[in-house]
Amino acid sequence: MLGHTGASTHTGAPPGCDDTHLTPSTSGEAGCTMSVTSGKTGLSLTQEILSHLGLAKKTAAWGTLGTLRTFLSFSVDKDVQRLLRAIAGQGVDRAAIADVLTNRSREQRQLISRAFQERTQQDLLQSLQAALSGNFERIVVALLRPAAHFDAQELRTALKDSGSAEDVVVEILATRTPPQLQECLAVYKHDFQVEAEEDIKSETSGTLQNLFLALAKGGRESCSEIIDYNLTEQDVQALKQAEGPGTEGTWVLILTQRNPEHLVRVFDQYQRCTGRELEHTVRNRFHGDAQMALLSLASVIRNTALYFADKLHQALQGTEPNYKVLMRILISRSETDLLSIRAEFKKKFGKSLYSSLQDAVKGDCRPALLALCRAEDL
Repeated sequence: MLGHTGASTHTGAPPGCDDTHLTPSTSGEAGCTMSVTSGKTGLSLTQEILSHLGLAKKTAAWGTLGTLRTFLSFSVDKDVQRLLRAIAGQGVDRAAIADVLTNRSREQRQLISRAFQERTQQDLLQSLQAALSGNFERIVVALLRPAAHFDAQELRTALKDSGSAEDVVVEILATRTPPQLQECLAVYKHDFQVEAEEDIKSETSGTLQNLFLALAKGGRESCSEIIDYNLTEQDVQALKQAEGPGTEGTWVLILTQRNPEHLVRVFDQYQRCTGRELEHTVRNRFHGDAQMALLSLASVIRNTALYFADKLHQALQGTEPNYKVLMRILISRSETDLLSIRAEFKKKFGKSLYSSLQDAVKGDCRPALLALCRAEDL
């Protein structure tokens, strides 16, 4: 029986395409523990980020490539006073509000909110909402809400939306670290008095439901220094054989339980064995929302930064940008991997994300979005 217990280390080439059978493996916590540092000198910012792209797509690099850092000269009292002046005058000083909120980490913004409450006996979020409107109000709300609360609200809206929900649900369930996901689901239960799993069951069905439930469990295996070529071959053969009715569970099991590094090897080996990309089989094998969700998940697994770059590019198309998507991604990734997303954006589309935002975004939320993006990539 081939499982994932006591996997041996292999240093040679992977075996050929032999017929094997799938045995579910023991799941562990997702994510790798690794820091990304650079000893390179004389590189431009874009070159340095591009040199990290192989790592940036993994949980290993989360938290190392953000555009927004902890503000070193942070003074909570000065920030509270500045925000008070911004909303207490004859005209609201949107520039001051944006400058404070987009130059502080999320943790620092929470400290500002608590201090504002203590000093004024007023809720900062409610005070700003009363003074603002439109997209600028929405981005301020998103910046001030704790990450788990923002994710929980986005997840709830997506599941209850009468339209297609799979894109947002996959984004949140598949790209958050295990602790982030656990906190999001706890907030979901507290705020809406229902488990997210129950809403998934009531709002979805079939393969899509099984996929979402598996992602919500957060049971993806940890990244490992050990390369198990036997397990890679086992998973490839299992996916090749999972073509008939009733075999959808195999796809869900493998794509939601295995760690990303292993799955990239599975994707590559699958293409070598079949002559086609795994995504091609997904398009032929699945339909509708389940197909779209699985394709999104495959994109996350292959390269998380590129997945977000594609989403941002799509949100910038058309006569009116999708501000909701722009805000959610720029805010949620600003302290994790937005630098690598910017690099992937420039690499694929030949134009920087900053310039694309400048050209497409209008209105008073524009400076805030540009501040989160931070800089031009030459």
